[in-house]
Amino acid sequence: MNLALLRKSILENASASFSRASGPGGQNVNKVSTKATLRICLSDLCGLSPEELERARLTLGDRVTGAGEIVVSADETRSQLANLNGARAKLERLVIEAARLPKARKKTKPSRAARERRLEEKRESSQKKAERAFRPSRRED
Repeated sequence: MNLALLRKSILENASASFSRASGPGGQNVNKVSTKATLRICLSDLCGLSPEELERARLTLGDRVTGAGEIVVSADETRSQLANLNGARAKLERLVIEAARLPKARKKTKPSRAARERRLEEKRESSQKKAERAFRPSRRED
């Protein structure tokens, strides 16, 4: 994965649109379009190998539209530019995380001490519950 090439392709190929955001801003919210929405086609992303691109397509799932575009929006601040930069950072982070090969899991076994602790806890729990059981006393008449 070539991060510099990926960043450059996001800057050049992502189309930005702005709309009115919810959240802080008072009357400004009703007048200024500060929410930034970025769209970029997966095929326009440079810096990813074909395998990474396919992993990203599978991992992002419902974030990818039917046309093969990733859609990301940001409306955390009252500044249009800050939201645009935030959306770019979010898009970059999403693509990098999605394209990354998951770490292979190594099989492990619990240690002997851990097994013994678990069994001891089970015995204690069983004992505690057995003591709670209602046992009517026998009366001999």
